[in-house]
Amino acid sequence: MYQTIMVPVDLAHLDALEKPLTVAADMARHYNAQLCYVGVTTSQPSSVARTPEEYEQKLKAFAREHAPDNGHAPTARVYNSHDPATDLDDILLKAIDDVGADLVVMGTHLPHHIDAIMPANGSKVAAHSNVSVFLVRP
Repeated sequence: MYQTIMVPVDLAHLDALEKPLTVAADMARHYNAQLCYVGVTTSQPSSVARTPEEYEQKLKAFAREHAPDNGHAPTARVYNSHDPATDLDDILLKAIDDVGADLVVMGTHLPHHIDAIMPANGSKVAAHSNVSVFLVRP
């Protein structure tokens, strides 16, 4: 049913991604699908990496460590942005097409009143994508 599952990953907040990563790996095993981990970074040094190249190396290492045991090696894709917080939704929508994903598994937060003004990333991706989006709450 699903062939390529895209999983947005923020290397600075891996502790909050345990459930979405587990769901994505379980679904990859169930559907014998390939996982593609997608990260968005900036050219500016951050707490995770000094350069986009270093960020990419770390994301690729992360992908190798989180490979589901289904025979498909996961891939990693890094996108560079001047302002990742602002550009994230649009970059994720572009990444869906770039990687050929037919399912996105991503973490989200519990609904808040502010979501009426600034919707969560997952809701925008789900609303503006033509693929299935599985939002995993903490």
